[in-house]
Amino acid sequence: MNDQISLSPIQPKVELMSGWRRTALIIVLFMVSAFSQIDRILPFILAESIKADLHLSDTQLGLITGIAFAVIYSLASLPLARLADRGASKQVLVWCILIWSVMTSLGGLAAGFVTMAISRFGVALGEAGGTPAAHAMIAKNFPEHHRGRAIGIFSMGIPLGTMIGFAAGGWASDHIGWRVALFVASGIGLLLVVLVMTFAGKTGILPQHSSNSTGNIFTTGRELLAKPAFLWMFIGANFLGFAAAPFYSFTAPFLIRTHGLTASQVGLSFGLLQGLMGIIGTVVGGRLFDRAVNRGANRLLHPPALLFGVAGITTVAGLLAPEGWMAITLFVPGMLAFAFLLPFAFSAGHLIAGPGKQALSSSLLMIASGLLGPALSPLLVGMISDAVGVIKGVNGLRWGMMVIPVASIFSSIAIFIASKQVGSLMSGKRGIERVQTPGNN
Repeated sequence: MNDQISLSPIQPKVELMSGWRRTALIIVLFMVSAFSQIDRILPFILAESIKADLHLSDTQLGLITGIAFAVIYSLASLPLARLADRGASKQVLVWCILIWSVMTSLGGLAAGFVTMAISRFGVALGEAGGTPAAHAMIAKNFPEHHRGRAIGIFSMGIPLGTMIGFAAGGWASDHIGWRVALFVASGIGLLLVVLVMTFAGKTGILPQHSSNSTGNIFTTGRELLAKPAFLWMFIGANFLGFAAAPFYSFTAPFLIRTHGLTASQVGLSFGLLQGLMGIIGTVVGGRLFDRAVNRGANRLLHPPALLFGVAGITTVAGLLAPEGWMAITLFVPGMLAFAFLLPFAFSAGHLIAGPGKQALSSSLLMIASGLLGPALSPLLVGMISDAVGVIKGVNGLRWGMMVIPVASIFSSIAIFIASKQVGSLMSGKRGIERVQTPGNN
C-alpha cells in the first residue's frame, strides 16, 4: 500500500565511517552549509545598496531574491539528489561548491537587473545539490538513531551562515560596498572544495541492480507524494516557503525604512539573533527528534507545528510594533520556528522514504519550501508594498509583509496533520518489526 513504510526482511549491511572520521565529516558539511547560506543571504542584507546602485524597484528586488533563485534551486535539486542517492554525493557536492562560488563572484560584476538575475540563477544552480548531497553522506555514514542530531548539526550552518551574512554583509554595505562583499564570499567558497575532497571519504556509483537507488526519478517522487504523511509535509513546506522567503528578503529593508536603523545595526541585531535562534533551533530540534524516535513517540512533528502557530501571532505584532527593538524581539519566534523545523522535517522524510531515497526526499521538501513560496511571495510582498506605498503616509512594506504570518499559520496546520500521519506510519512500522522478530511468529 502507498501509505505504508516498506520494509525489507533483509537489509544490506552498511559500512559506517569510524568515529573520528564521522566527526570530521559533519564539521566539513556544517561549514559547507554555513558558507552556502552566506552566499545566499548576502543579497538580502545588501538589498538597499544593490537597489540604489542598480536603480531597482521593490518588484525587481523581489524577482531577484525570489524567482531568479527559487526556480533553478528547486528544480535542479531533483537530478542532483538522484545522483547523490546513487553514490556520487562527493562529486555532486564538489561541483556545486565550485559553481555557486564562481557565480557569486560574477554577481559582484552585475551592471543591472538582468545581469544580477543571471548571477542568482547561477548561484541557485550550484547550491541546488548541496543539501541533498550532504544528506546522502549523512544517511550513508550515520546510524539511524543519531541521524536527527547529525542533520541538526548540518542544518545549524543555515542560521550561523545567516548570522554571519547579515552581520558581515551589513558592515560591508556601510564600509567596503556590496560588490567587494560578494567577491570575498566567493573566494572563501573555493577553500571548501579542498576540505570536502579531504574528509568526505570515497564514493562511487551504486550498482544498477540496487532496488533502492534505481527507477525513474519522477515515478519515485510520485510514490513518495502518494504517502499522506509525506504529502502533508510537502504542503507544510510549501507554506513555510511562503513565510520564510519574504521574512529573510524584506526584514532588513523593513527595519531600515520603518524604524530608521542602519544596515550595520540591522546586521548586528537581527542577524545575531537570527543566528542564535537558528543554532538553538537546529541543535535542540535534532536532539528532540532522535529522542522522540528512540522512545517510540507517535506525534513526531507536534513541537514545530505548535511553534509555527506562535510565530504567526508574534510576527503580526512585530510588524505593527512602534519601536525597532520591539519589532526585532517579536520576530524571534519566527526565527526559531524556521530552524527548529529543519531536522524534524528532513529526518522524518528520510524515515518515510527509506534507504537509497533520502536525498530525493530532501530534494522534494526543498522544492516544496524553495519553489513556489520563494518565487512568488517576495514578488507578492514587493507588489503590495509598491501598490500601497503610493498612498501618502502608509507604510506599504509593513502591509506587504503580512503575507508572512498568514503563511506561518497555514504551515502550522499542515504540519499538525503530517504529524498525525507520520505517527500512524511509525506505529505500523513497529508492528511489522515485532512480527518479523524471531520468536514472534
